[in-house]
Amino acid sequence: MARRLKVFQTRLGFYDTVVAAPSQAAALRAWGLKQNLFETGEARLTEDEAAAAAAVEHPGIPLRRAVGSDDPYAIDPQGLPSLPAAPKRPRAKPGAKTRAAKRPPPPADRSRLDAAEAALEALNEARKQEEAALRREAEALEARRSAAQTAYVAAHKAAAARVAKARDAYRKAGGTERV
Repeated sequence: MARRLKVFQTRLGFYDTVVAAPSQAAALRAWGLKQNLFETGEARLTEDEAAAAAAVEHPGIPLRRAVGSDDPYAIDPQGLPSLPAAPKRPRAKPGAKTRAAKRPPPPADRSRLDAAEAALEALNEARKQEEAALRREAEALEARRSAAQTAYVAAHKAAAARVAKARDAYRKAGGTERV
């Protein structure tokens, strides 16, 4: 017993197609497709009785017709679909301003940024020089302090020696220590 045929339709390229097949899988094989157009809703059972009658006369063979036409479905349809003419652009009136092509905006003015960066660099350089001068002054002051400390130690030692010598002389002369 032969299986009952169903007629499926889809759009492939510039053509509406129909095929009489026992199943969706058989219809996809007849169209030469591996993608399941039935899942995406691009293929379905046809409701067009004239298309169904033509497809049943040629089971398993896809029949085509140009998209949007009322031509009968055929194995090799005559002609390609006609495309509507592209809309014409209105011509510019003489003396009318035409829209110029958009030009990229001019590059941003860097002069203020460059001036600010130069001022910052000058400030940093001045601070480095000031730090170096302060370091030199601190080193000179440290040298003076060290020299003053050395002089004090030497003078203190000499003064302490004189005090000790004078104390010895005082004791030898009969003097007594103060309490």
